[in-house]
Amino acid sequence: MDLANFLMALFEQIDRHARCRSWKDEQMELYDAMRTTFAARDFTDDEMSDETLYRVLDNARFAPSGGNRQGGRVIVVKDPDTKTALGRLCLPQLRVYGEQRRGGENPWQSVQPTDIDVEKVWNDESIPAVIPMFEDLSQTPTVLVIAVDLSVVASMDKDLDRVGIISGGSIYPMAWNILLGARNEGFGGTLTTLLAAQESKVQELLGLEPDVAVAALLTIGKPKKQLTKLSRKKVEEFTTVDRADGPAFTG
Repeated sequence: MDLANFLMALFEQIDRHARCRSWKDEQMELYDAMRTTFAARDFTDDEMSDETLYRVLDNARFAPSGGNRQGGRVIVVKDPDTKTALGRLCLPQLRVYGEQRRGGENPWQSVQPTDIDVEKVWNDESIPAVIPMFEDLSQTPTVLVIAVDLSVVASMDKDLDRVGIISGGSIYPMAWNILLGARNEGFGGTLTTLLAAQESKVQELLGLEPDVAVAALLTIGKPKKQLTKLSRKKVEEFTTVDRADGPAFTG
């Protein structure tokens, strides 16, 4: 290698090293992923390789969990029949979701009673799914089931007279890390909790123990269209100072 080429290669290495060590650049890359990771459901036929998926999971595992007990489980579903079965287990919940939304309700909320006949809608197979993808998940490139071992989770709200949410703090950070990692690799996906309503059937299908709760289903692939501008509330709309009725936090 002549001197000119050597110096050019050296300067390229220095430049790459500087970019990697720039705290500002790292923040911007993270924020870009956070602001552009959307609910992708329409995928190309491109597969995520096992090597790429392993790399995503190898980084996602550093998500926090209560007491660092790390009770999360991930099942990579490759069998087409199992994918199909998981999708079909989501259909009754989607029918209820769709009918509640058409009735002006917030679907599946736990505060106000619903006006629809849940049992009737649940069993009415003539009602189309509001998300057609679940009618045949065998075509979805990557399907992951996320679960958590409740025997190691500190459920601080277990005795409150409301739906429990604290246990999710020990598993959903990892699930979101997986989606951020997928975005970083040029893929996208969606997190859904539909399967939880049929937990016992999912546990039997996947060989999960009774105390291992089904937390989420992740469907991942190469989006046909990558969104870059998402619609979300402004910080001032959900952040206040000192009290819930305090002034908006404006930075």
